[in-house]
Amino acid sequence: MNKRNHSERRVEGQWLPTTRKEMDHLGWDQADVILFTGDAYIDHPSMGTAVIGRTLEAHGYKVAVVPQPNWRDDLRDFKKLGKPRLFFGVSAGAMDSMVNHYTANRRRRSDDAYTPDGRAGARPDYPTIVYSEILKKLFPDVPVVAGGIEASLRRLAHYDYWQDRLMPSIMNTAPVDIITYGMGELATITIADALNGGVNIEDLTDIPQTVVRRPLNEIPAENDEENIVLHTFAQCQANKRCQAENFKYIEIESNRWHGRTLWQATGDIAIKVNHMNPPMTTEEIDASFDLPYTRLPHPRYQGKRIPAYEMIRHSVNMHRGCFGGCAFCTISAHQRKFIASRSKASIMREVRQVVQMADFKGYISDLGGPSANMYAMHGNDLERCKQCRRPSCLHPKPCSNLNTDHSALLDIYHSVDAMPEVKKSFIGSGVRYDLSMHHTGDPAIDKVNAQYNEELIRFHVSGRLKVAPEHTNSEVLSIMRKPDFALFGQFKRLFDRVNKKYGLNQQLIPYFISSHPGCREEDMAELAVLTKELDFHLEQVQDFTPTPMTVSTETFFTGLHPYTLKPVFTAHSKEEKLAQRQYFFWYDPKYRQAIQTALRRMRRPDLLARLYPNAPGSASSRKQMVQTAFHKKNR
Repeated sequence: MNKRNHSERRVEGQWLPTTRKEMDHLGWDQADVILFTGDAYIDHPSMGTAVIGRTLEAHGYKVAVVPQPNWRDDLRDFKKLGKPRLFFGVSAGAMDSMVNHYTANRRRRSDDAYTPDGRAGARPDYPTIVYSEILKKLFPDVPVVAGGIEASLRRLAHYDYWQDRLMPSIMNTAPVDIITYGMGELATITIADALNGGVNIEDLTDIPQTVVRRPLNEIPAENDEENIVLHTFAQCQANKRCQAENFKYIEIESNRWHGRTLWQATGDIAIKVNHMNPPMTTEEIDASFDLPYTRLPHPRYQGKRIPAYEMIRHSVNMHRGCFGGCAFCTISAHQRKFIASRSKASIMREVRQVVQMADFKGYISDLGGPSANMYAMHGNDLERCKQCRRPSCLHPKPCSNLNTDHSALLDIYHSVDAMPEVKKSFIGSGVRYDLSMHHTGDPAIDKVNAQYNEELIRFHVSGRLKVAPEHTNSEVLSIMRKPDFALFGQFKRLFDRVNKKYGLNQQLIPYFISSHPGCREEDMAELAVLTKELDFHLEQVQDFTPTPMTVSTETFFTGLHPYTLKPVFTAHSKEEKLAQRQYFFWYDPKYRQAIQTALRRMRRPDLLARLYPNAPGSASSRKQMVQTAFHKKNR
């Protein structure tokens, strides 16, 4: 390895260089790796580019970062640092660029949370493709390694909502040499070490958690214990059922402890998705989070506000992974369903960093993770986990092998709150109340979990607690892999009871989705009625947006549920989607007439009466008319 000598070592508190001047200051003639990202450079463990850069640095490599390069001028941003010794790394950023750029109605957004001052237009659509094309034209002999959400979730044939068509693997549209998918530290280091050792990039064909191109003749003749051969891209284009059948295998193998390698013929090449690494150990995840991050945006942004950073600056992420398996969510496709938890010592080290920040006022904004309350949870019998093929440990009901004990989480909360610098620690991540309210039958665990719920509501709510029932209809919730709405009602009663007990005035803020596969307009009308009767005026709502590599997206595109292959109704047109979305705002006068007309069309006077008791045509209105007529007749 090309180890730096002492004079080249960076001192604690410095950022990775972003300019030629910064590289010169460090005495570097050349970087080993140059990372291009669609986000601003924030040196924080929640930001993928920072994590990969710091990980490479910790292994002795010289790493530079080019954040949000200008792709529309003379391309000076792509040239300014020269050629790296080993490879260029390319990432679209912390979220898929198309989700970042467009609403569910495909309207262009006016801001970008990952850009200074929230300015829109600092990255192209599909930066993975645009950046890699430019780099290959300028430096054709330098390997390009792609990673991040955009590349990871587009690793095989996928439906692209914004182009409204099935797309091949991003390996077919971006001139990258290799993709690292999922959380990429280990795969990236393996690539760097191999290239540093003189191996050619085209010979790196078997690294776990990478995607490569291979000749068609390497595709196995049939499925076996090590390989799954998917329907070809051409077959999926011709028959949506093939795409639905493929996705079941893709999701299952992505979430297995020891998954199989996936193969898909695409044109004249084979896309090979090497199996995932086993879940990270506590030691491995600690090593990543304990790297010397400054936890700050690069000084180049001084005086500018980066909205995404404002959300995380005083937060601490305690684990990776989510075993909820929500059908519309990409977390498990990227981070897996197995929870990789940090040690308490590592978490407390980071909390001490946060409380020492100059702008810290005593409030930790989030002690959480992909889900707030999965820290330190795993199967009681890990051998059963290693054989498991379930995409969710919570649906249709919590796994009997799952240890749902919240005591380790409470221990972290208590230790953080005991620090003299901390006035209060909040939980900003989404809480899985179906997990914390699950009755295990073990009195000790059930008692701890009840304690967790009470302490969460009493001590860790910043005025408003956000939870995600997502819908009210049982069939829609089943497709979403979410619990029955009745459980949300139980949690709300608990929330209200704890607030009353301790004299608190806090709000419960539920999240809901319209136009999800399986949801009809009538289901949304019932959602409006039920939430009205619970005294909610909904705020946190969204129209379903199909994103690559989710069960919901594949169902939206194919019309079939990938696991049953049965047809599922889905609203597709703009008019259908807006008709569903309006029910979120039944209380807004501008939607009232349209909703009343729709409920009459659907012949649901009962729902009309519950939403608008005095509206013409409602059940209560008709009853009143009958009573009035009766009284007139009998005068």
